Amino acid sequence: MPTPSMEDYIEQIYLLIENKGYARVSDIAESLSVHPSSVTKMVQKLDKDDYLVYEKYRGLILTPKGKKIGKRLVDRHKLLEQFLRTIGVKEEHIYEDVEGIEHHLSWDAIDRIVDLVQYFEEEESRLNDLRNVQGRND
Repeated sequence: MPTPSMEDYIEQIYLLIENKGYARVSDIAESLSVHPSSVTKMVQKLDKDDYLVYEKYRGLILTPKGKKIGKRLVDRHKLLEQFLRTIGVKEEHIYEDVEGIEHHLSWDAIDRIVDLVQYFEEEESRLNDLRNVQGRND
């Protein structure tokens, strides 16, 4: 399994490729607010671990393994954002909260959060009940 730092890189590379069609070291460095030399080191490690193929000065592509993990990480991020919105977390806190918790939850916990979000989305009355409880506690 990739480390939290590796996950951040894979997720960002996946997003860049999805949005731009490619991911360059400079793009990754900018999006993660790190130095290009740090990106190069991590990209070489991800290449060694078969998450991507990196050719110096030519760019990189995700391997099937890298794409699968990248999609899963992006989906996890979106799910956690959706979950925090569902339970009434203020929008200005959501991104930072997701960044703080996403690497610390097991995939089992993520699956249970999927179940919980689906439970609230199945019937609007459940979501209304949750919001009413929140209103009384604010």
